[in-house]
Amino acid sequence: MRVLPVGRHALLVEVDSGAEAEALHAEVLRRRAAGTLPPVREVVPAARTVLLDGLADPGALAADLVRWDVPPLTAESGPELRVPVRYDGPDLAEVAGMWGVRPEEVPDIVGGIRFRVAFCGFAPGFGYLTGLPERYRVPRRATPRTAVPAGSVALAGEYAGVYPRSSPGGWQLIGRTDTVLWDPAREPAALLSPGTRVRFVVEGAEDAGGAAGAARSGGGADARE
Repeated sequence: MRVLPVGRHALLVEVDSGAEAEALHAEVLRRRAAGTLPPVREVVPAARTVLLDGLADPGALAADLVRWDVPPLTAESGPELRVPVRYDGPDLAEVAGMWGVRPEEVPDIVGGIRFRVAFCGFAPGFGYLTGLPERYRVPRRATPRTAVPAGSVALAGEYAGVYPRSSPGGWQLIGRTDTVLWDPAREPAALLSPGTRVRFVVEGAEDAGGAAGAARSGGGADARE
């Protein structure tokens, strides 16, 4: 762990892996909820870092951070969100070919993976989901699309993600969801927040329950477990 000052009131904590960054972020939130963390205005996780901003005495926290014992996340840590998906993406057959399976096998493979939102970025509501086994990682497209439809479920490298709105993008598109990921009128506006577990279920599947209707309407409370 490396703790770097950023300006007068912030610290950037660097770790060696995405899993360590996710665990550190969870520990920061746990300590803040328990009242054992000094007041901090913002906690912003990224691929290998966690930014703590708005600290009154960043030096004191920096000295304490390096002594933290940060436990790894368990499979059940964090709330779970089920996202119903139609597997009809334009890159579905190509992804299946790279995996060495038939396109109709992709939903079961993706549905069996435990994803977690590691951090957010790129666009409001876009969560970078970790958990994709190495054998299922695929490269970004050589030529990005100028417009990816909102709700597109996509893969690139070690991440999965869902485009919250139409935008350019080079990820491999395997399906689409009607889940509303970003709604400024909702609290919180972003449905996917760091630490949330995500399960992709086939649209209309019985175990999706009422999640699809709640998510499409812009709600989301009923979609979480």
